[in-house]
Amino acid sequence: MKILLIEDDQILSDILRKNLENNGFSVDQFFNGKDAQKHIQLNKGGYDLMILDLIIPFIEGDEICKNARSLGIDVPILILTGKDSIEDKIRILNSGADDYITKPFSTGELIARIHALLRRPKIAVENEIKIGSIILNLQNRIIKKNGRLIELTLKEFGIFEYLVRNANKIVLRDQILDHVWDNDFSSSSLSNIIDIYICRIRKKLGLKAPHRLETVRGVGYRLKI
Repeated sequence: MKILLIEDDQILSDILRKNLENNGFSVDQFFNGKDAQKHIQLNKGGYDLMILDLIIPFIEGDEICKNARSLGIDVPILILTGKDSIEDKIRILNSGADDYITKPFSTGELIARIHALLRRPKIAVENEIKIGSIILNLQNRIIKKNGRLIELTLKEFGIFEYLVRNANKIVLRDQILDHVWDNDFSSSSLSNIIDIYICRIRKKLGLKAPHRLETVRGVGYRLKI
């Protein structure tokens, strides 16, 4: 799953990004509200969750949250704050945020809050997805086939999960790049790497008919179920 992280403290942001990526998330970073707001407006459906610091330059986190909701963006939003007064908590929740976490916090608590938000029924995120004999456990990032554990890397799991969520649809290469990798990488540098990952996924999961991962030449891929 892909997370948008908006935090003006670059050291903290880098620490959070590293820990999130180690837990299987793809992360895009922004360090001020103006750039983040513009990016959100251009990529309305590009993220599964947003993490916003409350106090950031130009446009503060609660305003970004309000603007996102006004655009119809309904993904979970978690706000980071160094303030713990009742008034500030009310301000955060009234902005449309789903939850907040007070600084300082542990990585474990942040990850737990994220998983709790992603499990909420209103965003219809399942704990498990089953296709044929294959079961994906989304929380633990585990895949089993016929009851046997299949070992996938984090990137392989991310690609396959995205294909599963778009089953029977043609998924463009750029869509995979945008969802599974962060925005520091160019499509030209990763285009061939996707082919390698797809080959590995096919081999590990034995994706033959009727559940087959096919290449649509010159376009992308389609998981037929």
